[in-house]
Amino acid sequence: MTEQSWDDRVDAFWASADDAAPESTLEAMRVLVAERPATDAAGIYEWASVHDFLGLEAEAIPLYMSALAAGLDGEHKPQALIQLGSSLRNVGRADEAVDLLTEQESNEVTGDAAQAFLALALHTAGNPDEALRVALTALAPTLPMYRGAITYYANEL
Repeated sequence: MTEQSWDDRVDAFWASADDAAPESTLEAMRVLVAERPATDAAGIYEWASVHDFLGLEAEAIPLYMSALAAGLDGEHKPQALIQLGSSLRNVGRADEAVDLLTEQESNEVTGDAAQAFLALALHTAGNPDEALRVALTALAPTLPMYRGAITYYANEL
């Protein structure tokens, strides 16, 4: 199989993934991941992602870490970092999520998603004013009107 055909099949998997059928969803991804070497960063990332998708965040966390340690790059690296941060928050490790997500910047792949997940993590960690500031700061550049006012008020929080 060529690299592209594996990627295409992964894309097709995600287009039809069903969290209401966790066993078959895991099995379908297991088949795809088995085509890759056990240490392949992309395969590990997809395996982490399917666990996350199915609400198995505790299982996904070490897999995301393994994928990153294995050299995950390209468009999947920022996605993995955001998904790892979200999973950390969801398992009660909001402070770790804040630390991780604070380091992430907007990019062409994920846009301001890191800031959105950072705002959620900050809120969960008990910092609602900072959460609102982060969210409004990310939102402000997209506003056709009131950008200056929202930026000012966000900075006042």
